[in-house]
Amino acid sequence: MNEQLQQLHDHLDLETIDENTFGTKHKNEGWRQIFGGQVLAQALLSASRTVPSERQPHSLHAYFLRPGDMKEKISFQVDRLRDGKSFNTRRVTAMQHGAAILNLATSFQVSEPGLSHQITMPDVPAPEDCLTRAELAEKYKDSISAEMLARASRPFAIDMRPVVPENFMQSEKREPNRMVWMRLDETLPKDYPWHIHMLAYASDMTLLETSLRPHGVSMFSPNLQIASLDHSMWFHRPMRMDEWLLYVQDSPSSAAARGFSRGNIFSRTGELLVSVAQEGLIRIREPKS
Repeated sequence: MNEQLQQLHDHLDLETIDENTFGTKHKNEGWRQIFGGQVLAQALLSASRTVPSERQPHSLHAYFLRPGDMKEKISFQVDRLRDGKSFNTRRVTAMQHGAAILNLATSFQVSEPGLSHQITMPDVPAPEDCLTRAELAEKYKDSISAEMLARASRPFAIDMRPVVPENFMQSEKREPNRMVWMRLDETLPKDYPWHIHMLAYASDMTLLETSLRPHGVSMFSPNLQIASLDHSMWFHRPMRMDEWLLYVQDSPSSAAARGFSRGNIFSRTGELLVSVAQEGLIRIREPKS
């Protein structure tokens, strides 16, 4: 692994406390509060460690209950709800300071054939024709702070390239949809076990922002309070995070200080691999006088 991917891998890795309890090893990641994708991926990883390796997740449903403390380790308690011939069901509670910060339910299935159909992937430019994070930051460097330029320009384990380049700091009304190419910036061994967990981590990166687009609000707006409330994923077909994936997102509605967004994740060859749905808090606070 390259340095950035090794850091992310180590960051998500867990220590085993007992057969049903796991804990974080390293400092938490986030901006203002723990990044939801971190807790989501680690909760899924905790559940995965209690089922046979040949059984893979087919869905997960999570509620973010409290903001996470950046300075506190997280423990993950796994409840083994059911072990069947085809499916295993788990519930995971992420805890800090004696209180739950995330509750996740997930189900695993043995691989089996079945009826198959899917929607069609949009026709978009290839990822090689889209700007990298660093190129995007350079393009708009005159309108962003030096700190944000440094954050956006630094190497990162996940290469994310928006299909349509935009100034992410600019508060401008846009259609409630977006598309992003993404992949791990490294070719991994065939038997690498964390592709789904890495995707769970990445799936929380840009989705909620889609619900802000029609309102001319940037996620960096000082009067915006934003946080994931729940997150669901359905894994339709096998996938690899070291191959290009197209994350197609839209937001059908926002209301009552909540934004709802959906995502479909396609392989480069057009297979629908994963579907995602999320609702988040998008509360506009009145400026302090």
